[in-house]
Amino acid sequence: MGTDKESNIRSFGINFPDTNFVIRRCTANDLDGVIEVNERELPEDYPYFFYKSILDNYSDSFLIACEKENPNKIIGYIMWRIERTPSVNSLELVNKGHLVSIAILEQYRRKGVASALLMNSMPAIEKHNISEFVLEVRVSNYPAINLYKKFRYKINTIKKQYYRDGENAYYMIKKVSK
Repeated sequence: MGTDKESNIRSFGINFPDTNFVIRRCTANDLDGVIEVNERELPEDYPYFFYKSILDNYSDSFLIACEKENPNKIIGYIMWRIERTPSVNSLELVNKGHLVSIAILEQYRRKGVASALLMNSMPAIEKHNISEFVLEVRVSNYPAINLYKKFRYKINTIKKQYYRDGENAYYMIKKVSK
């Protein structure tokens, strides 16, 4: 009998040929590993209950990347939530898929992990009847900005002093084509 993680990989895990990682849904047992990646790679930290709340409410789009040979080794994650706020171009309230956080361990960057996480999580969050995908990214994070542009996100505004250290963020949007 396999472990929960092994059955999760069999039922959902996406194996990318010519890579050393798989993408699968996050489980409650993975949260400590997700937090470890976040704390190593990002200056913004969240309390455990925040991750748990995202997992409880949006588990279909809370994905992790693991080493292919070691599914317990989390190398990256992505998590989304739904927000009901006015559309960018009107006062009409719409559902937005908000990219809360994505992080990849440094030694696994530039290997397609972030692209794979985005590619597989966006359809899952889109099922929540969203009109727009939105995210914030540091104005100095050129690799991430370029990645989002490849996925057709556009810079909409600058959020002044958005991050705790005072750095500005680009607010990027991608409209959902209906």
